[in-house]
Amino acid sequence: MPPAVRERISAVTQKGVTLKDVAAAAQVSRATAARALNSYGYVGGETARRVLEAADRLGYRGNRIAEALRRGQLPLVGFVPGDIQNPFFARIAHDLEVELRKQRHNLLIASSEEDVEQEKELLDSLRSLSIRGFIVAPASATDNRHIAELAVGNVPLVLVDRAVKDVQCDSVVVDNEGGAREAVDYLVANGHRRIALLRDDSRIFTAQERLAGYQNSLREHGIALDESLVSISRSTVEHAVEATIRQFSRRDRPTALFTVDSLMTQGALLALRSMGLSIPHDVSLVGFDDFNLATFTDPQITVVAQPISEIGPLAAKLLLDRLAGNRPAIRNIRFPTRLVVRGSVLHPRKS
Repeated sequence: MPPAVRERISAVTQKGVTLKDVAAAAQVSRATAARALNSYGYVGGETARRVLEAADRLGYRGNRIAEALRRGQLPLVGFVPGDIQNPFFARIAHDLEVELRKQRHNLLIASSEEDVEQEKELLDSLRSLSIRGFIVAPASATDNRHIAELAVGNVPLVLVDRAVKDVQCDSVVVDNEGGAREAVDYLVANGHRRIALLRDDSRIFTAQERLAGYQNSLREHGIALDESLVSISRSTVEHAVEATIRQFSRRDRPTALFTVDSLMTQGALLALRSMGLSIPHDVSLVGFDDFNLATFTDPQITVVAQPISEIGPLAAKLLLDRLAGNRPAIRNIRFPTRLVVRGSVLHPRKS
């Protein structure tokens, strides 16, 4: 071994070994060393042997993750939820990770924060990493060309919680319209006619379906829709507090409130109590989505429950089937919801 090479080896062992170090020790270019180590392109037999021997002497390990990503060999699945801070999506992410890990796949989570442009950028970035498949909760039911491109691009794709019209791929959702209708039916059966709705952005598939359930129930019971009873809020506790206070500060306030997700339900609870309004004596409350605090409040909160423990595992199974090369017919699964009656609804007080 030439003295210069021996000195080079001694020096690099004192620090992290790089591709440049291996190339210098083997007396080749970095490009040649990269081809020899990563088994792509042509490298002569004797040159390849020198590179491999130099890498072995130096203890070079390389960036295995980068190599695997570049060659599409790392078993990564991308999950793009609406907002990972939402307990619903946090639970879905947990269940996806558990199921995928059983099949030696890893989950990479990137939240769109309900922003379509951010969702597009995230999907482009993830595709550049050779992600093997995607599970997505689309931020919009209408602006979805980028979702359609995934579906037709031979990229395994499962939509979760939210379907997209005319996009042909597997999906796992619940009967949002039916669940919302059952909630409002229950309020009407308990004598309520002025029922407020606290909902989120109308671009979102679930918001559209839950609004439809609210409207359909009122129509079926012969109750005219009062648009002033419909409040729009971002799906956060803070925004729901503000929207609820605005709604119930009016002189002819509603006797009941239906909220379309658990964060809004929590915000409504805080707002009503801050206003000195008692649940259910002053205001009856039903929320879509069960949540831990719903059974720790007094009274406990009546909710429309989703089978959340089944949604994530099933979405993972559908994607793993596609990744395994199976080509069954497209599967669109829609779970029923369940009204869980607790103590937050009473007949309205007579004025």
